[in-house]
Amino acid sequence: MLLSATASFAQSVDLSKWSPEYIRSIAGTEEVDTAATCSKVVPLDYKGRLTYWWTGPNDASPDIERKINDEFWAAWKATYPNIETDAQNIDYNQLLDKLRTALLGNAGPMVLRLQILGGIEFSSKGYFQELKPEDVGYPTADFWPGAMKSVTYEGKTYGIPTNNETMAFIWNADIFKRAGLDPESPPATWDDVVTYSKTIHDKLGISGYGMVAKQNAGNTPFRFMPQLWAYGGSALDESSDAPTYESVGLNNEGTKAALQASYDMYVRDKSVPVSALTNTQNENQNPFIAGQLAMMIAHPAEYAKMVDLAGKATGADKAVADAVVANMRYGLIPEGPARRAVVFGGSNMHFIKNEYVDGGFDEQAAKAFACFWNSPEWSTKLAWTGSNPGNLAGFKTKWMKERLDTIKFLDVTTSMLPSGIPFPVVPEATEIMNIIVPDMLQNALTGKMTVDQAADDAAKKVEELMGGGI
Repeated sequence: MLLSATASFAQSVDLSKWSPEYIRSIAGTEEVDTAATCSKVVPLDYKGRLTYWWTGPNDASPDIERKINDEFWAAWKATYPNIETDAQNIDYNQLLDKLRTALLGNAGPMVLRLQILGGIEFSSKGYFQELKPEDVGYPTADFWPGAMKSVTYEGKTYGIPTNNETMAFIWNADIFKRAGLDPESPPATWDDVVTYSKTIHDKLGISGYGMVAKQNAGNTPFRFMPQLWAYGGSALDESSDAPTYESVGLNNEGTKAALQASYDMYVRDKSVPVSALTNTQNENQNPFIAGQLAMMIAHPAEYAKMVDLAGKATGADKAVADAVVANMRYGLIPEGPARRAVVFGGSNMHFIKNEYVDGGFDEQAAKAFACFWNSPEWSTKLAWTGSNPGNLAGFKTKWMKERLDTIKFLDVTTSMLPSGIPFPVVPEATEIMNIIVPDMLQNALTGKMTVDQAADDAAKKVEELMGGGI
């Protein structure tokens, strides 16, 4: 979908060549000097103050994430020693509510990093300043077109993509082999996923595909929307190159085909976990490491999680877990009749308007910080284990080469980026994706409604939510 729109964006890298091989070929080919770059935006001796909120590493994060986080703040202080910085690391599930409360009391931070779906709510309400990469020293052409869509509202740009991520398709090669499937090839299409899942269940008596269908959970649209888009469905018109968000696609034939495929796996074939109705991705991890689940969608960090689980296993479970890790494979998410698709995820950096900032907004301090964080160097390092640099120039650094050499399957998930589709950039997107889409799936899978009725009901709810604006 995005490749047709990349010609004008291909500055640092050639997106038309995007593949695991190309990604490896450009890594480590360019040296960068972050301090020198940012000194052209804001002098290094600038004296000021900065307040910043973001979701950073926590106790459950890999050691390397915490180490890089410490290194970043030390480097920031050394580069801009006269900018007094107050940075708050806020839990992912608490950040949005805390921000809403703070802004109502004119007590927000100057700079904020939010998950990709969160920013448009605040942009639409007038809390964020217009902000584009050029404002902090980088060309828009050095950021993914899909990422720039996520910070564009009513023709204006309100942020800078800090990191981008896409998931991939994971399978157990040994289970495939025992079921008579090619152990080294994932299903090519979503129709194949349905067939493979049934074959695995019928022959081996275990679950084929790790369906996720929990209500009010972001994990659900992150795994169902790629299937929906692949069949030609959509929530609005987010899958088009130039979406207007003025039409509803939840009741089109593509959406109904995707919903039917899920119904076939869950109800007709019973080839997915019965608990799919309440599962997030976390509930797929234990059956996968136990060799009782063959296929799922997840991030590159899923491999590290399986290695960790195998390390904690004992006795006979240990042998099974080690075998699963050895047979774990990553591939592209399957295609559908319309396209190959994946949710384009990540985070964006935003500047809050002066009147909503506690103590007022320091423009120079904010620009210095945004330049530093979004540099090819730190954009790459701060996305170390589970994401990718928002700044495309980061793919050419030595740190990207190190990541590719040390993080297994990173090149596969990274190669999904050109197939990424952002969720609709409208204030109602969170409710559409986290409430209406999962409810549609549940209505069909539980038999409360037929597939057609569930899709039509979801489309009607979106139309009502959008207030007749479509």
